Amino acid sequence: MTTFIVGDRLPWPDDVPPREALGPFDSGAIYDSSRRHDCVFRKISARGATVRGSLKTAPGASVSVELGTGQRPAATVEWVRGGEAGLAFKQPVDLLALINRSLIAQPAERRTMPRVEIRCPVHLRWAGHWEPATLRNISAKGLQVQGVGLPDADTFLTIAIEGLAVPAGEVVWRKDDLAGIELFEELSWTSLVPWIREMMKKGLQ
Repeated sequence: MTTFIVGDRLPWPDDVPPREALGPFDSGAIYDSSRRHDCVFRKISARGATVRGSLKTAPGASVSVELGTGQRPAATVEWVRGGEAGLAFKQPVDLLALINRSLIAQPAERRTMPRVEIRCPVHLRWAGHWEPATLRNISAKGLQVQGVGLPDADTFLTIAIEGLAVPAGEVVWRKDDLAGIELFEELSWTSLVPWIREMMKKGLQ
């Protein structure tokens, strides 16, 4: 699914290699002069997007981007490689509206929160430890954190994030100062969207 990036930043460099990012992604279009190019959004923030599609325009070109919300921002092509392009919007777009549009497009009975990249403090508790870390991204089924002395894979733990009730989970992978945590229960979009809105108001990245 499309990844949404909270904060005043462009959606690159990547947290994960592009080849590991799997769809389906939210669809849209890019207009280059009078030509329309269908595309999908792999990552998007208020300031730009990483798109996949048939765009042949060289870096530096001006284009317009058709988003699912009806927004049509002007953008500059920053880079093109490997079937992807990085677009920098000339004016910020409404990211929360894009998240809501992505949710509405899903069947109501299977509506789940997509991955959202956001930086904020978290605390992890396991086996007598109580350690601070930084949240890197969160979705309905899990989260990625960064910190010193993170627990090893297969560790059960609880997660504390201000303003958000997070179920307990298990560390499913650990690499250097990063760890991926799978939650025992899904986080509902009805709790995540208001929390993300509050984080945006606070200006967290």
